[in-house]
Amino acid sequence: MTTHLIRPDLVTSPDGPFLAAAELTQSEARTTSSHSHARGQLMGALSGLVSVGLDKQQWVVPATHAIWIPPHCVHSVRSYGPFSGWSVFIAEPRCDALPRKARAIKTTPLLREAVRRAASWPGAELDATQARIAEVIVDELAASREESLNLPSPDDPRLARITDALAGNLSDTRRLEEWAAWAGLAPRTLSRRFVTETGMTFAQWRQQARLLRALELIADGVPVTTISLELGYENVSAFIDMFRRTLGTTPGRYLAAEASAQSSRAAT
Repeated sequence: MTTHLIRPDLVTSPDGPFLAAAELTQSEARTTSSHSHARGQLMGALSGLVSVGLDKQQWVVPATHAIWIPPHCVHSVRSYGPFSGWSVFIAEPRCDALPRKARAIKTTPLLREAVRRAASWPGAELDATQARIAEVIVDELAASREESLNLPSPDDPRLARITDALAGNLSDTRRLEEWAAWAGLAPRTLSRRFVTETGMTFAQWRQQARLLRALELIADGVPVTTISLELGYENVSAFIDMFRRTLGTTPGRYLAAEASAQSSRAAT
């Protein structure tokens, strides 16, 4: 696959075309420290997995999705193993009609193909045809539905103690009442505070943490059976059912789609 890099000035400056895109392939894991852009950024994966740290939340972006980062939002990026992906940078004035907060979206074939075309442009002013394709990308983002691929962190130190312990051992199946006793909280207080601080119930937060960890393990090539046991599921079927309900596909089909995409990109 050819890597199309973007001129740094198109990321940091409001000048130039209102939209610029790039594709990137890397063979090893990589971490980028906290930074921000003057432009809005739509970041997607083609194969592999990337996570984004943003606003005390961790977002995981599998190959079927992308994350929108509004202008000037400080974020960090981490990829897991071999990775190929893309980024679109949109000038700040054109972001007024786009989501004001970060969000994960499910990418469409139209969006992916339009980005692929845009990544081949030289970075100069857009001609009429290129401008129409760029508008398609903006329209697809504006019309996208928000997907839940983020994991918020609570501020309450008692809740943070619980989430830190869970993150370190997602196979721990203790019930909410047991976690409340462990942290010195009444169960009702724990339940209420969890929703207030994270927007999720305790059960939803734990399931989301397991899903995001599952995506990381899949990217590392860990077998599905091993993943289900590591995450505390009683059997593989229960894990597959959770994965399907959340992402709309099974782990096997997700892997097959990613392998097909990777093969297709390598052939171009």
